[in-house]
Amino acid sequence: MKIVIAPDSFKGSLSAVEAALSIERGIHKAFPDAETFCLPVADGGEGTLDTLVAATGGKKIPVFVNGPLAQKVEAEYGILGDGETCVIEMAKASGLSLIPEGELNPLKATTYGTGELIKQALDDGYTSFILALGGSATNDGGAGMLQALGLKILDEQGMEISTGGSELAKVCTIDTSVFDNRIKGCKFLIASDVENPLIGPRGASHVFGPQKGATPENVQILDDCLAHWADEVEKVTGVRLHDLAGAGAAGGIGGAFQAFFPSQMKRGIDVVIEHTGLNRALEGANLVITGEGQVDFQTASGKTPMGVAQAANSQNVPTIVLAGSIGTQIDVLYQYGIVSVNSIINKPMTLSEAIEQAEELLELGAEQVVRSYFHYQNLNQRRVVM
Repeated sequence: MKIVIAPDSFKGSLSAVEAALSIERGIHKAFPDAETFCLPVADGGEGTLDTLVAATGGKKIPVFVNGPLAQKVEAEYGILGDGETCVIEMAKASGLSLIPEGELNPLKATTYGTGELIKQALDDGYTSFILALGGSATNDGGAGMLQALGLKILDEQGMEISTGGSELAKVCTIDTSVFDNRIKGCKFLIASDVENPLIGPRGASHVFGPQKGATPENVQILDDCLAHWADEVEKVTGVRLHDLAGAGAAGGIGGAFQAFFPSQMKRGIDVVIEHTGLNRALEGANLVITGEGQVDFQTASGKTPMGVAQAANSQNVPTIVLAGSIGTQIDVLYQYGIVSVNSIINKPMTLSEAIEQAEELLELGAEQVVRSYFHYQNLNQRRVVM
């Protein structure tokens, strides 16, 4: 019996590595002799750097940068085991988790620190990059990141604009003359499952702004500012970001990469699957168990359980999903080889209790699902023999 364990993190409670180990313990309680392969994964959001570095035997480089509200933070970038590929996780420098609750402000939050991470990696000699865009606190169209790399973004007085999404309304001139010349000689793979355009009802501000602290009034201001920013970018680069797929990723930084960098966008989960060797691990497997904190209709758009299930289904390996909570419209998942979606919550409890007990709940949930699955597998096999 071979079982592949490939969960994402359970945000707020367990990292992907911790989740995988909890699931493994549960499996071995039910089947001590089971052959298990732990391959923690991520979908391009928080945890992607840790997952890729751990899977490839790489390392992390600490860097002090400006955080999303210009506070100094200790971030890091990763180097894969090949010694050549640099991984930058935007959330490490410009993420929601770096801002205390109640202080979120996408009108002011900046991607400057993400640019500083890229600059440091360039200074250290790296030319091949993977950029994970999830978990950002920003809505500045990537302007801060570009400024950190030398782009001059000027108002009508010829002065540099300040930080934050609201400042984009002031943009009058974009001067590329001292933009870091090394960038054009590099490769940038953008890991993101977001296909939203930059502006409009499906754009960065309307879809993701509220979770970053934007009020309804703020959302419209930010959308108008990004529209003006897109107009100015198009004048300089010829790239129309307004309705470009993926330009709305991470508050519009996805568009900045498409307009100013030699870049390619790819689903985050596909990038992680490629580098963790999941497809090789699936060979000869009887079952895959994946999971994350919340599974709902958004999961089908390229979140970890969906990506893992698609990879497993291509090799005719069934997938079971474990989740902290289950939302609506999950039926679509079953057409991609997912056998069942199971909540690990086994009794009435508060969110804080669920987070505190997550390790135990996940272990127990894994034990129960594999007992049930293989019981019915064995039962069906006996019926075929009879």
